[in-house]
Amino acid sequence: MFDPSGATGNGCEPNAAGHPILIMDQAGWHMSNTLLVAVNITTLPLPPRSPERNPVENTWQFMRQNWLSNRVFTSYHHIVDHCCHAWTTLQNQPWKIMSIGRRKGTHGF
Repeated sequence: MFDPSGATGNGCEPNAAGHPILIMDQAGWHMSNTLLVAVNITTLPLPPRSPERNPVENTWQFMRQNWLSNRVFTSYHHIVDHCCHAWTTLQNQPWKIMSIGRRKGTHGF
């Protein structure tokens, strides 16, 4: 059973290497009044109806614009292979990921 105090040895203990942040876009199906969050996790609610401030949305937009749009896929496996290639390519460019996350208007709300 989940213990929000993080004291049960379930991997929720604070880590000196970093502090997890859960970004929530406030879509109705992502929100719950009964959500239990471990004490070492900070929730960061984004303003409603503002996908341009969501770093995940910005990352997908970048991937679509650069590797995934204007393509004709021949099969489901071709789609998956192409998406995996795009994701791996982006993973190998951490400076690009930081740049996407720090774009003007994506923080400071």
